[in-house]
Amino acid sequence: MAGSERPIVVVGASLGGAKAAQALREAGYEGGIVLIGEEHERPYERPPLSKGFLLGKEPREKIYVHPPQWYAEHDVTLRLGTPVVSIDPAAHTVTLADDGEVAYSKLLLTTGSVPRRLPVPGADQDGVLYLRRVEDGERIKAVLRPGARIAVIGAGWIGLEVAAAARSAGAHVTVLEAAELPLLRVLGREVAEVFADLHRDHGVDLRFGTQVAELTGTGGTVNGVRLGDGTLVDADAVVVGIGISPATALAEAAGLTVDNGIKTDQHLRTSDPDVYAAGDVANAFHPLFGTHLRVEHWANAVNQPQTAARAMLGEDAVYDRVPYFFSDQYDLGLEYLGYVAPGDYDQVVFRGDRAGREFIAFWLSGGRVLAGMNVNVWDVTDPIRELVRSQRVVDPARLADPDVPLDKL
Repeated sequence: MAGSERPIVVVGASLGGAKAAQALREAGYEGGIVLIGEEHERPYERPPLSKGFLLGKEPREKIYVHPPQWYAEHDVTLRLGTPVVSIDPAAHTVTLADDGEVAYSKLLLTTGSVPRRLPVPGADQDGVLYLRRVEDGERIKAVLRPGARIAVIGAGWIGLEVAAAARSAGAHVTVLEAAELPLLRVLGREVAEVFADLHRDHGVDLRFGTQVAELTGTGGTVNGVRLGDGTLVDADAVVVGIGISPATALAEAAGLTVDNGIKTDQHLRTSDPDVYAAGDVANAFHPLFGTHLRVEHWANAVNQPQTAARAMLGEDAVYDRVPYFFSDQYDLGLEYLGYVAPGDYDQVVFRGDRAGREFIAFWLSGGRVLAGMNVNVWDVTDPIRELVRSQRVVDPARLADPDVPLDKL
């Protein structure tokens, strides 16, 4: 059994990893903390990469979680550019790519996720871009210029935010999506149509029900996307946003239970009692919803490490926050609270001006609010969160009536 003098080790020098180190110190933990990351950048936040940073409105320095001196000031050993190649739960050690070894008392995995690669011929050419790391953001930002032809494959959150940034930069944008509408699996048809209209109104060429057959190019540089029906979409750059996969290889090789991420209990503890997981990679049991959830959004990376830190220190900490995410596209801003599995709702109720894109949408099942999304309507997250958490049956007519305060439902 590991001795108490061993440090707490965090694998993944990400937003989640940095927040875990911070939470441990704020909880009064005085032992060693080792934060290990394969990137050479100190921990940073990813949402700006597809929003303010990509738009040129937010300088690079703003993306970082802490200033450079914070880690030394809080006695956190930060090891960057240091991939972890294996975990030995029995010995309580992690092995690094340089053959070094670090012992741990408790281990937290915040390894995040990796972009899914496009499995077609020509996808390895120059000019085929993915957005996950800060250097990816810089590459994409460099091609977003007036008159550039940008093809975006995938109409999820990342794809749509990149499309909005590209149009704002004056580029010509074509979005290619296999489904009938953007965000269809996440939002359902009723709300997905709002985003299709938004991007059309801003001059994006949206093409749904498309299959990508290959990426064409000359001299190893991409110049177009050939679709399944033979159509060629010319492109100076192609941005691929077809989803992400949890980075579970380390956990799987170590014998931890992996199922759509690293499976954890409500305390973020894995199948090994001294190993925890948080952020994109964690498929955590959520006591409010009675199921395991893996949420690929900023709020989990910010908040889950606080629970994991307290749990590693022996507290009965439970992660039961209502899932939250946000997005900004053109002049549309939104916040979403709750969780709806595809097809699990039976009604969508709109409050406000849907056509004018100032509304709140609620997803209901059996009269209970599963999730709510406020679009260009602000200061309503608290009552929406309470509606979701309460699981009480509401009157849809009153829910739709803007004259009925949300906290009176």
